[in-house]
Amino acid sequence: MGAGAKTSTTSAVTADGLLWDGVVTLHGRVEHQLSKALQRRHGIGLSEYRALCRLSRADDGELRMQELADLIGLNQSSVSRLVARLESAGLTSRAMCPKDRRGVYTVITDEGRAVQEKAAPTYTETLTEALDAAAADPALASLLTTLRP
Repeated sequence: MGAGAKTSTTSAVTADGLLWDGVVTLHGRVEHQLSKALQRRHGIGLSEYRALCRLSRADDGELRMQELADLIGLNQSSVSRLVARLESAGLTSRAMCPKDRRGVYTVITDEGRAVQEKAAPTYTETLTEALDAAAADPALASLLTTLRP
């Protein structure tokens, strides 16, 4: 091969690859719109909102830190920083597990519930708008038809 020759590193595009590309594109667009709306209207990030939602639905409004991390798709370090921000804002507090002193829970406060309840209509409205916009995009329409009932 000469000095100017190029080798092809393009792999074959599979149906699964195209499907996943669509999912990633859809996810990115929707996450961006949700994040922007929640920050603009309520001063909270998307991860904060999701944590408050999970906590508000949990028994006694509390979850172990690792359980919260798993539910919202964050690693332990990220969820620790997230919970610290929520605590600083007065939206959650920490509690020790009475049976296992190594276990740390995060507990939603009344203020946290109020913020989550106030932000919920924004989240729902923005999610619907983002999915409707994606459904109108020819590149994503078939994916949305499959995902939405």
